[in-house]
Amino acid sequence: MRRVLSVAAERFPIAGTFTISRSSKTEAEVVCCSMAEGGLTGRGECVPYRHYGETIDSVLGQIESVRSEMERGAGRDRLLSLLPAGAARNAVDCALWDLEAKTTGTNAASRVCAFRPTAIVTAYTLSLGTPEAMAAQAKENAGRPLLKVKIGGGGDDIARIRAVVAAAPESRIILDANEGWTQDNIRMNFAAAAELGVALIEQPLPAGGDAILAEIAHPVPICADESVHTAADLPKLKGRYDAVNIKLDKAGGLTAAIELRDAARAAGFQVMVGCMVGTSLAMAPAVLLAQDADFVDLDGPLLLARDRSPALVYTGSVVSLPAAALWG
Repeated sequence: MRRVLSVAAERFPIAGTFTISRSSKTEAEVVCCSMAEGGLTGRGECVPYRHYGETIDSVLGQIESVRSEMERGAGRDRLLSLLPAGAARNAVDCALWDLEAKTTGTNAASRVCAFRPTAIVTAYTLSLGTPEAMAAQAKENAGRPLLKVKIGGGGDDIARIRAVVAAAPESRIILDANEGWTQDNIRMNFAAAAELGVALIEQPLPAGGDAILAEIAHPVPICADESVHTAADLPKLKGRYDAVNIKLDKAGGLTAAIELRDAARAAGFQVMVGCMVGTSLAMAPAVLLAQDADFVDLDGPLLLARDRSPALVYTGSVVSLPAAALWG
């Protein structure tokens, strides 16, 4: 049977504007890869990320570059050597996982999860804004058990943190600076975060400019995001970070993300499973990866004005397992 690859760029509007320390966006630009064989189709979605030099066109081009190999039957192991870690490989890899599940009649969960998977609690992300605007977001979502708070916007960060904690006192808080802090303010910000009971701080300093993290105390656990993509990055993180944020788009697919998760656990890191802003199709494989994660941030569809159908089911902050009609 001949396998046929197809790929398409799609856009999904965000509900309002999503703002982090370095940019704002009003829509999610995604690429969907489909792999059809014997009347069955597997799908995978990725989110090209300009911060890593990716665009819709570059990702489409990378996927087209492996079309012939994929259509001749290349599998996930071969794909690891054909494309580098990144969004394009993620879309193709997840399409292969989905196709394998459909052609073998064995769901992906049985191959990804060491135990029976269940619905899990995800963080909900508050967009960067003024302290007053972020307090309003926090108050609106105060019933959620875990809030991820975008900061890194200059001298108002401590005021932002205080405002969010006051507005949602029962929620655990993750701070995500997106490389927006500096060596001049990091100790002060760490102290404030500890005082306010923050659970985790993501990527406070720029990747490549984070050596100071090995020299200063961590009153709150520090999680690498931009500083970690694949398992090969882990050795340089020892002593600097306490946890790693695994994203399928950075790792280059579920196959590489599983390798990173297992290597991170073996090296003593806590594990967070995160996402870019994408649809339920992008989140579905990550829900399986995140079954034993210490922190889960798979709220991408909750930030959209419109998701694809069928979609994951979110009940408050609890995300269900993907139905077979969606993925896996």
